[in-house]
Amino acid sequence: AWSLLQEGGSQDHGSGSGEDSLDALPAPRLPLTPSLSPRKRTPSQSCAEPPLLRAGQRTIYTAGRPPWYTETGAPLDEAFVIGLCGGSASGKTTVANKIIEALDVPWVVLLSMDSFYKVLNKEQQELAACSEYNFDHPDAFDFDLLVSVLRKLKKGKSVKVPVYDFTTHSRRKEWKTIYGANVIVFEGILAFANKELLKLLDMKVFVDTDSDIRLVRRLQRDIMERGRDIVGVIKQYNKFVKPAFEQYIEPTVQVADIVVPRGGENSVALDLIVQHVHSQLEKREITVRATLASAHQGQPLPKTLSVLESTPQVRGMHTIIRNKDTTRDEFIFYSKRLMRLLIEHALSFLPLKSVTVETPQGTMYEGKRFHRQRITGVSILRAGETMEQALTAVCKDIRLGKILIQTNHDTGEPELHYLRLPKEISEDYVILMDSTVSTGAAAMMAVRVLLDHDVQEDRIFLLSLLMAEMGVHSVAYAFPRVHIITTAVDKRVSEEFHIIPGIGNFGDRYFGTNAPPAAWLESESMDC
Repeated sequence: AWSLLQEGGSQDHGSGSGEDSLDALPAPRLPLTPSLSPRKRTPSQSCAEPPLLRAGQRTIYTAGRPPWYTETGAPLDEAFVIGLCGGSASGKTTVANKIIEALDVPWVVLLSMDSFYKVLNKEQQELAACSEYNFDHPDAFDFDLLVSVLRKLKKGKSVKVPVYDFTTHSRRKEWKTIYGANVIVFEGILAFANKELLKLLDMKVFVDTDSDIRLVRRLQRDIMERGRDIVGVIKQYNKFVKPAFEQYIEPTVQVADIVVPRGGENSVALDLIVQHVHSQLEKREITVRATLASAHQGQPLPKTLSVLESTPQVRGMHTIIRNKDTTRDEFIFYSKRLMRLLIEHALSFLPLKSVTVETPQGTMYEGKRFHRQRITGVSILRAGETMEQALTAVCKDIRLGKILIQTNHDTGEPELHYLRLPKEISEDYVILMDSTVSTGAAAMMAVRVLLDHDVQEDRIFLLSLLMAEMGVHSVAYAFPRVHIITTAVDKRVSEEFHIIPGIGNFGDRYFGTNAPPAAWLESESMDC
């Protein structure tokens, strides 16, 4: 897991305009050399030994995100949302961080209500500068944006969250992208003050801390971290903070499921919260690969599938790359030739419009031109990355993204480990690349990720050198508008999910890593 995470984190991402979309999963950006110890993960990723690598000051999660959707491709359950409410400086963030640490699940997002303060006009800015603006009143928050963001995040979508600057009382230009939460911890002083917001919370926790302690903490925080002066802090507390707590915050304790006295010091209450969340997560565990292996047998191939014409040339190249005795140099050479043909074939399915151009001879020529939004290539690491060169050779200035999906040895299920997509991908035509597709489990996960980032289903093109009929059916059944394009389709898949007759482990043959057969399931190039 470490070597692949390091590979995924250090890749060149095309135009450089990409963004990390997995806030819940820190991925390494620089080469690190931590010491690793063997570990075993349970399906829920909750175990005695946490799925972490620590190097210096950095903590890196190696546990992947298991499937959050069924064999139909639809999300099975929404993310579990814990709402934390309490007075200013009551210790909500401390409680949130302790819950996240105790949960020991990497796919947890912390969402703060502080990010959703409204943008102040000039007059309000002047009031804020002299501690005369009430930041603790419900009108200070953009509840419409907050509810919209939390609702999308709960449904598994990628969201953009504003970043609020407390020194300038304004939003920063760059917003933060969050995606991939199984658990959302939402904290804020008015977390329970909005009816629409309350409907999104699965567990409501009120952090109850003595008012004197809260005042001391607020003095320390606002003076040390936010550059305020003591006179302004006390003035604001007496004029706005204390009255707002008594009028808007304290009464909401009535809707709380759990009240936590003493905040982060109350280990008993925190243990109860963590146990409940774990029980909810265990109920939501699903298996996808086994279901796919037994589905769609004997059905005709879908109309969304396009197979490159099996000319003598294509047949000859398949003969070479399928031959176990083919040298690595020849395997790479003829694989690249097939990739180029596959990419050219796939581009013919993009929407074109008729155009007329004038030739150097002064005559007119009736031609075609791609007339929609951008094209983006997304490879499923590591083997799918081998197809990028053919794509960039054909499509000038194309943007590239990457997804790392691996198989969990204990569950046999695909898991999402790393993701980097270009900005504003939702309107693009996306060419999704993997070298081989057997059961379709990894391809389905990658398509689900794209849909969660609002890419339109009919603008996704899944390209693979070789597919099994099982994988074709699985993807087409779950996502009937996705275009599936390949150079060949084999009929069988073995009990180990290898394509038969197949091509072997494409990644190992291409990169020369020569993994033994027992390790094949670990490779995403076998569609794992």
